[in-house]
Amino acid sequence: MATLLYRLGRACFGRRGLVVAVWLLLLGLMGGAAAAFMGETTNAFRMPGTESQHAMDSLRKQFPQAAGTTGSVVITSDDKLTPQDVAPVVKDAAAIPGVVAAMDPFQMQSVSPDGRYALVQVQFKDEIADITDKQRDAYAELPETYDGEGGTVRVEVGGELAQTPPEIGSTEAIGVAIAAVVLVITFGSLVAAGMTLLNALVGVGVGMAGLYALTGFVELNSTSPVLALMLGLAVGIDYSLFITSRYRQFLVEGVERREAAGRAIGTAGSAVVFAGATVVIALAGLSVVGVPFLSAMGLAAAATVAVAVLVALTLLPAVLAFAGDKILPRKLRSTVAEKGGAEVEQGFGYSWGRLVLKLRIPILLVGVVGLGALTLPARDMHLALPDAGTAAVETTERQAFDLTAEGFGPGFNGRLMAVVSGDGAAATKAAVEDVAALVQDVKGVAAVAPPQFNQDGTTALVAVVPTTGPTDPATEDTVHAIRGKVADVQGADVALTGITAIGIDISEKLADALPVYLLLVVGLSVLLLMLVFRSVLVPVKAALGFLLTVGATFGLTTAVFQDGHLADLIGVDTPGPLVSFLPIILIGILFGLAMDYEVFLVSRMREDFVHGDTPRQATVNGLGHNARVVTAAALIMTAVFAGFVFAHDPIIKSVGFALAVGVVVDAFVVRMTLVPAVMSLLGRGAWWLPKWLDRALPDLDIEGEKLRHALDGTAPDREKVAVG
Repeated sequence: MATLLYRLGRACFGRRGLVVAVWLLLLGLMGGAAAAFMGETTNAFRMPGTESQHAMDSLRKQFPQAAGTTGSVVITSDDKLTPQDVAPVVKDAAAIPGVVAAMDPFQMQSVSPDGRYALVQVQFKDEIADITDKQRDAYAELPETYDGEGGTVRVEVGGELAQTPPEIGSTEAIGVAIAAVVLVITFGSLVAAGMTLLNALVGVGVGMAGLYALTGFVELNSTSPVLALMLGLAVGIDYSLFITSRYRQFLVEGVERREAAGRAIGTAGSAVVFAGATVVIALAGLSVVGVPFLSAMGLAAAATVAVAVLVALTLLPAVLAFAGDKILPRKLRSTVAEKGGAEVEQGFGYSWGRLVLKLRIPILLVGVVGLGALTLPARDMHLALPDAGTAAVETTERQAFDLTAEGFGPGFNGRLMAVVSGDGAAATKAAVEDVAALVQDVKGVAAVAPPQFNQDGTTALVAVVPTTGPTDPATEDTVHAIRGKVADVQGADVALTGITAIGIDISEKLADALPVYLLLVVGLSVLLLMLVFRSVLVPVKAALGFLLTVGATFGLTTAVFQDGHLADLIGVDTPGPLVSFLPIILIGILFGLAMDYEVFLVSRMREDFVHGDTPRQATVNGLGHNARVVTAAALIMTAVFAGFVFAHDPIIKSVGFALAVGVVVDAFVVRMTLVPAVMSLLGRGAWWLPKWLDRALPDLDIEGEKLRHALDGTAPDREKVAVG
């Protein structure tokens, strides 16, 4: 692989104009496709195979008027509301395009006992994925001041339609700006920093434009583009950083520029291919969970990462050709020009490596115990789909949520729907009576509304109000209790659905899939690293380190977003459960990033060990040569992810925080501290591999060892390759 990439690097360097033109053309074509075909993203979560989804599918066929998206308009006043107070609100809601019914709260008995709160249920014809911007805007404009008989009437809108999709805004630029500063400090050259950043932005532009073009044909969750942008930016900058650093190293050693580009792509590029492949495989592996929106999310992010790898391998060497010697700091340029090379002083990485080896036992004890302690809050981690209760306080959806809980109780924000379908009108009516009686006796049920029948009378919708809120763990118990009670109802099929029930079903399915996916990822890491390092213990050590990273990240995220510790510092208005897909997404992404740092650090250790260094010196050299670039890469990734912490959307905020924390823990604590300590303890045993397994495993040549032998003419004839 290294030889093929070496040729690719030299070819792109030599044909720089053509390569740049092709990428710019591709960027333009993708941008045009995005403008022409871009469709709407959705906040809908579907889960085939669950009872709640089965009920919704049945409702669409048998009772389509009740299967569309719903809104809930809250009206409140300091004095008792009158029909005249709410009539204008009901009229305006009914006039919104696509609304089939706006229920008068006085007719539907949805007025609070003290008469100061009223709920207007708004039923749309279309599902949430088909709602247009015009409909959303009209609904969002309802909160106005109405003059009622008793004074000012306050109106807020909630429900599915009030949830605004996360937007890509200015907060992301903060991470990019910090990344630019880190690059300037790392390279000591504005040209090198700007070129690396521009290269990554081209890759992100192509990937995001292609993704938005697909939204016209494929339904994507609104979080997918933001996740793809987050990850594409981070890995795009990092991959360009790794290759550029190796290119500069070859220049300093006196290698001619085109040859240096070829060798950089052949060596660091091989590691980039492996690192990118692990991220892509881990994200694409989300498809095995069997959750459509999660599969689409993973595949979208994986595609963006794949584009970032291609850009780093092809566009970067072309841009390096245009940059010339300006890729080096001014002092090094003159030295390299005069002497044909320059000596680089040993930096902080060597000092850190020697210190870690000297204090390896205490460092291991403190590191493992410390990360274990950070994992403890994760024992109480509660997963759920987000509701308006965790939205920003100033939003109308949050105001509506709080007013509903205040006037009617928390359960009114998480109403359940029992769908009753019988063979005939008589059978359905009898079954509905049984269902209402059984559900009313369930602990945790506050009220059961009168049933609504379809035109044929064969399907009925029974609204159930729990006593607790939608993400309260007690509501899960109530849902299971209701399902257990109505399971034996005769003469009809009964299924429980609604946003709350769907969220519970999704969370439970994801929680069940989490251990399986974690086992898959850990097993994959052991196999891949065994191929790369030709060792048994190094992959096992890497997998254990990854588990420490994941545990600590889960614990810290739970402590902040669920338990509320230091939540004010990052703008978390109301602590609550973690979004149900966060852990599984986090595992997939952190796995790839952890393998990045593992490969870049340990491959140099193996390289020096193979060339005759002692295990101790090889470990120090691995840190010494790569600590600076890994530190810069980790800081850049942390900055990019942390930029999303300032987003208003609680999902994006939690994902950004978790990834930023995960990178810090994995790069600085696990890879740059615990890994060298363990490697020094293992000594030569770190590189042990049974002979039969050595013969069975293919040689990927990630470090470019065969390439170097071929270039130096030192490889045996049977191992020599044509390098062009």
